[in-house]
Amino acid sequence: MKSILVIGLGRFGRHMAQKLLEEGNDVLAVEKNEERADKAASILRDIQIGDATDEEFIASLGVNLYDMCVVAVGDNFQSALEITVLLKDMGARFILARASRDVHRKLLLRNGADHVVYAEREMAERLAVKYGAKNIFDYIELTEDIGIYEIAVPASWYGKSIVEKSIRNRYNVSILATKRNGKIYPLPPADHRFSPEETLMVMGSEADLRALVK
Repeated sequence: MKSILVIGLGRFGRHMAQKLLEEGNDVLAVEKNEERADKAASILRDIQIGDATDEEFIASLGVNLYDMCVVAVGDNFQSALEITVLLKDMGARFILARASRDVHRKLLLRNGADHVVYAEREMAERLAVKYGAKNIFDYIELTEDIGIYEIAVPASWYGKSIVEKSIRNRYNVSILATKRNGKIYPLPPADHRFSPEETLMVMGSEADLRALVK
């Protein structure tokens, strides 16, 4: 269990806090808008009303005691930046912030954020890959270059084994798991034979994966 401070209870902050709670973490949420706080009260146990750009208020929270602080203020970049700087100055261990533009991401990283997410853009990109790319059913970005993809088994692989196809050497990807009837089977052995009834969880670069599924 981790202790997490979530600042901002718009849609992103509210859903983030709820999911963190579901995962068994201890979450304190901060929101200066009482109406937003009231809307979240049914799903969050601990909410404090206050302005996170106020230095005394932030100091009262003991931010250095939390494993992670989430700056979920997405509608006011100036406030998000001020909050990030205050958190860093007060010893926050890890700061995750939200941005909507590349320039905002750069400024947040330069001023204390450890990781910055583009909530809407990242979801849009994942859905675009999932529903717009042939033979790719899902996608998780790990870095700008590497991701995990759920793909259909190429027809030329049917009945062949992983070692026979020399997957890693020939295609420069790694098979992490197979999936059949909704069940995942991790780390298939080298003698696993491919079937049209399964899909594959594969890690690699976008270029290598797109070449593979053509």
